[in-house]
Amino acid sequence: MVIMIVKWVLYALALILTAWLIPGISVNGLLSAMIACVVIALINTFIKPVLKLITLPINILTIGLFALILNALLFMLAAWLTPGIEVDGFLSGLLGSVVFSICSAIISKI
Repeated sequence: MVIMIVKWVLYALALILTAWLIPGISVNGLLSAMIACVVIALINTFIKPVLKLITLPINILTIGLFALILNALLFMLAAWLTPGIEVDGFLSGLLGSVVFSICSAIISKI
């Protein structure tokens, strides 16, 4: 249980780091980042698999590059659903999703 809470806080800090690195993304505090991490987890659990299945032909045609666009759109959806998180455009969402994914991979390896 403690490990889960620590990972949750680390993911929230990764989101704050993403907002600090990428212009066009803003996070209003740790609580907003923690809520956004829950929203991102729910989106990745329930919505992302369905969208990956629907967009499979496009993903095959683009050799997997469409997955980056899908990640950016889902990152922007999470920001839209979460109060205190702002993403100003698609490019900010794309770069933010890439940076957050890298940070998430590092956290999950720890």
